[in-house]
Amino acid sequence: MRDFSKIIGHEDIIAYFKKAARQDQVGHAYILNGPDQSGKTLLAEAFAALLQCEQEGEEPCGTCHSCKQADGKNHPDIIYVTHDKPNTIAVSDIRTQLNDDIVIKPYSGPYKIYIVDEAEKMNAQAQNAMLKTIEEPPSYAVILLLTDNVSHFLPTVLSRCMRLDLKAVQDQKISRYLMEEKQVPDYQAEVCVAFAQGNVGKAVKLAGSERFNEMKDTVLKLVRRIRELDLYELSRELKKIGEYKLEINDYFDLMMIWYRDVLLYKATADVNKLVFREEIYSIKKEASHISYRGIEEILSSLEKAKARLTANVNFELVIELLLLTIKEN
Repeated sequence: MRDFSKIIGHEDIIAYFKKAARQDQVGHAYILNGPDQSGKTLLAEAFAALLQCEQEGEEPCGTCHSCKQADGKNHPDIIYVTHDKPNTIAVSDIRTQLNDDIVIKPYSGPYKIYIVDEAEKMNAQAQNAMLKTIEEPPSYAVILLLTDNVSHFLPTVLSRCMRLDLKAVQDQKISRYLMEEKQVPDYQAEVCVAFAQGNVGKAVKLAGSERFNEMKDTVLKLVRRIRELDLYELSRELKKIGEYKLEINDYFDLMMIWYRDVLLYKATADVNKLVFREEIYSIKKEASHISYRGIEEILSSLEKAKARLTANVNFELVIELLLLTIKEN
């Protein structure tokens, strides 16, 4: 059942939704703004289920007919607005699925709720078409716009919606969830949490990704021995990195986490704060050989490599320069 109790973090938004439902002060249009996989859909669906629940409680009861329909995504008064074009929600999508439908009263529930995922993909015409509905909505209408880029909305749309920004969830909460609910080992959970940067969905996805774990192991093997590699071996490593060309920013981020661990250990000798704690022997060894300036040079070179690839500089050239910089430092 989609309910608030299963959502990690976002306590302020949950409290706001519960209060709005309890005090019968539900708005007609909301924008849920946050990164992909951050929990927007879970929040929207839990709110929709609560509003339609036949029982009056702080959570959807999960047992009434309405809750069962909501859980199965077949509630007649909870409508998911879809679009055929991958990068655009067209004016025809909004007119047929929202504007033309919203004038029909709810079939069974007290509200008629529209969930628009990837709402930033609405073009200007689609947003303007929706605007009149938001300005003069039926009393039973609730529109939930889910987006990872609120800047794509027209000012007129923004001014007529209640905006709720999803904040990063505390690392400890995500780590505890991964270990207790997903049975992820503590050392693996720490890496996923550090990488996810407060995004629960991303952390869960990474924890279950064989590709991510394989990439992490590849990165660790490289950074452990890069100091000892000759030029021929470096060229071989360059080819291996090419296998992760589509995920190269993730590859770079893993390297950054490693060198930040080296920096942290060099400065504090505190093992408990390291992300790659299981690599303490290698981190300790690296910290004894590298200077603070050298670590700063490497972290800076990783940022430069990201920027160069974004600017479409030759991939092999960027990686070769990066590896040589790391080896020299």
